[in-house]
Amino acid sequence: MTRKIRPIQLLGVLVGLVTALAVLQAPSSAQTAPASTQHSHSGKLAAAKQGVRASGVHGIAWYKDPASGKVVVTVDKTVSPSEVAKIRRSVPDASALQIKHTAGTFRPMLSRGAAIYGGQYRCSLDFNVRSGSTYYFLTAGHCGAVASSWYTNSNHTTLIGPTVGYSFPGNDYALVQYTNTSLTHPGGFTAANATLGEHVTRTGSTTGTHTGTVTGLNATVRYAEGTVRGLIQTNVCAEGGDSGGPLYDGTKALGLTSGGSGNCTTGGTTFFQPVTEALGAYGVSIY
Repeated sequence: MTRKIRPIQLLGVLVGLVTALAVLQAPSSAQTAPASTQHSHSGKLAAAKQGVRASGVHGIAWYKDPASGKVVVTVDKTVSPSEVAKIRRSVPDASALQIKHTAGTFRPMLSRGAAIYGGQYRCSLDFNVRSGSTYYFLTAGHCGAVASSWYTNSNHTTLIGPTVGYSFPGNDYALVQYTNTSLTHPGGFTAANATLGEHVTRTGSTTGTHTGTVTGLNATVRYAEGTVRGLIQTNVCAEGGDSGGPLYDGTKALGLTSGGSGNCTTGGTTFFQPVTEALGAYGVSIY
């Protein structure tokens, strides 16, 4: 996450899906019923997800929850009761929704002054990657969008290298090349996909290391600047300047810090860009 002098508002959406059906032994002609029921339930959840998206309400995140079989909508403190009612009205069957509240405001966390510095911003370095003998690191796309070069210090005297690519909104990842040969870039990770319920760790330049659990997958987050899709939702805390920092499980590299709500005193919700998508986009590998 990153913080700017003017904090950026953030919204969210998440996805996951489960249907539980009891299939009784019956003649083959009756065995089509469970498939029909499952299709109907899937259609109800798809309609609910589309309705939440179409509501246009900011400050929300949603996903299809495997445990409850519902679309879970998380709303931050900026969402009014009337806006919650609007979300419910936007869904054909409100029983398909579960509304949850989170403290704080969903936002990307830009901040001036720490780990990696570009322009008036600071972000966090994610994982080191390479393509052949050329070395890079990943960070958040909303960081790459605001700075063309990155430094190790706030007065910009030690260059790391340039931003060579970023994707934001839509995605939230960026690639920065190491052009300063005096800097080391250690590895030790392998890329992996996060799983629901996985115990994970996040590190950032502002708050250090914190742990939590993956609560949703394939999340869609609606920022003021645009929509980002396919994110990992967690209950790990983060604060301004943590943007771009790594999400991992042991030596498994999972994601890049995107945005969220709350803080590391009271807790909050944080979203992560899956690292595997960034690797594929740039043709680089973690080592």
